[in-house]
Amino acid sequence: MKGVLAMLGMGVLILLMACPSKSSGEPEGSGGQESPERKPSRTGESRIKDAFARNREDMVRHQIEKRGVKDKRVLEAMRKVPRHEFIPGKYRSKAYSDHPVPIGRRQTISQPYIVAYMTEALALKGTERVLEIGTGSGYQAAVLAELVSEVYSIEIICELEANARKTLERLGYKNVKTTCADGYKGWPEYAPFDAIIITAAPDEIPPPLLEQLKVGGRLIAPVGTYFQELVICTRTEKGIKRERLLPVRFVPMTGKAEKPGP
Repeated sequence: MKGVLAMLGMGVLILLMACPSKSSGEPEGSGGQESPERKPSRTGESRIKDAFARNREDMVRHQIEKRGVKDKRVLEAMRKVPRHEFIPGKYRSKAYSDHPVPIGRRQTISQPYIVAYMTEALALKGTERVLEIGTGSGYQAAVLAELVSEVYSIEIICELEANARKTLERLGYKNVKTTCADGYKGWPEYAPFDAIIITAAPDEIPPPLLEQLKVGGRLIAPVGTYFQELVICTRTEKGIKRERLLPVRFVPMTGKAEKPGP
């Protein structure tokens, strides 16, 4: 009899294992059908977004404001533009660090402070048409787009230009126009410009770019080979006024700027 009871008990156990009870989360009356697919939680994504926002605020306070950048519009643009969106995934954790970051093809996205410093030096008011030489990741163009009416940006490496254009479009920047070309000759079709920014270092500023600058307009560029310095040029009725700002280190400007002969 004990053997029969033991076998009976085992049979009940096997039956219970084969027919598990409903989980507490399964709706009653489902008839064994699969419950509707649940949407993935956005908690992790929100935390990452919040972390980037905190890093961006720290970047502005500690790297930019403390070094003397005062233009409120520039500071607000630096707070707003998601710098990490312009950086390849494997380097994204360094997006708000106080140094340049690789973006591929031996190019870099400039140190945040330098982006802010060069932008402030242009003394932008809001209605300008700006030419950028060296689109790179598109980050500088995005910062400018927050400040002016129109941005025209030239990149000599077509792969970078395509990537930057897609990023700018994805983020909703409609006042930026990019092209893949040698920036030495500027963009005569849309000249003259109220301001020009060069984000790679030529030995000397290309004359066509100075010619495309409006009277009263400002051009900023890193100039030099191994030893470089930021230079700002202002076009006056009498010619070009040139001022040296501070030592820097940029990637060299390529294309005709490497061999500027006739």
